[in-house]
Amino acid sequence: MRNSLILSGLAGILLSGTALAADLPRRAEAPVFTPIPVFAWTGAYFGPNGGYAYTESDTLRTTGIGALQANVTNDLRRANVALPKDGFSFGGQAGYNFQLTPGTGFVFGFETDAQYLDLARSRTETIFRPAINPNVLRNVYAADLDFLGTVRGRVGYAFDRVLVYGTGGFAYGTTTLAAVFRTGTPVTYAGARSGLETGYAYGGGIEYAIPANSFLDLTGSLQMTVKAEYLRYDLGSRTVLIRSTGGPGVGYNIESRTEGALARVGLNFGFGTY
Repeated sequence: MRNSLILSGLAGILLSGTALAADLPRRAEAPVFTPIPVFAWTGAYFGPNGGYAYTESDTLRTTGIGALQANVTNDLRRANVALPKDGFSFGGQAGYNFQLTPGTGFVFGFETDAQYLDLARSRTETIFRPAINPNVLRNVYAADLDFLGTVRGRVGYAFDRVLVYGTGGFAYGTTTLAAVFRTGTPVTYAGARSGLETGYAYGGGIEYAIPANSFLDLTGSLQMTVKAEYLRYDLGSRTVLIRSTGGPGVGYNIESRTEGALARVGLNFGFGTY
């Protein structure tokens, strides 16, 4: 009898404890931590660019050899002829970025580019000074920079998806300079020079990485960035001999300088850890 009472008491205690436990608040499950992706600029890229190009130091300077300097002094052959050039540019670039710390921090890299330039220009000067020369003199000048390439380093600072950078390095391009001097109808002096010239380029820009799967993302697989850039170039100076083809004396020397700038926008498609 006594044992039955003890068992009944224990059963009551267990049942009441179970009921109390059911009434206690349940412990909430710990939230699942999902790390926020950190954007990194490290990786290779390539893409097209286009914009506006123009020249500076546009003056062609003519000097006569020996006695022909008198014609320059008397303005029969112009001592200084301005030949400004501007037009569009179109090309492409490729490079590699390395970012020290993903997200925000310094970015180092290199870039090479090449573009066609619409910078061909010509000018004709008609001169008639009968007190000095009874003939009508025509001087035709032509200059062109139709190709420009660079190999540059880049150093910048990234604010997550925005990169501000400076750049500088080696530049090269194909230039042409030509002139024809007529005395009356005949061509009395002519000369030209065309070839590859080298120099340097420098500038800066800003670049923005478009978020993946946004409506601006054109590829869906490659990381895409858009940039605006200003780049100056200087390919140095050169002298062209405008040689006699029937006129008196040796001829004339024309000195020119190839210098200018590009203002352009571009797209980059990136690989790696973008």
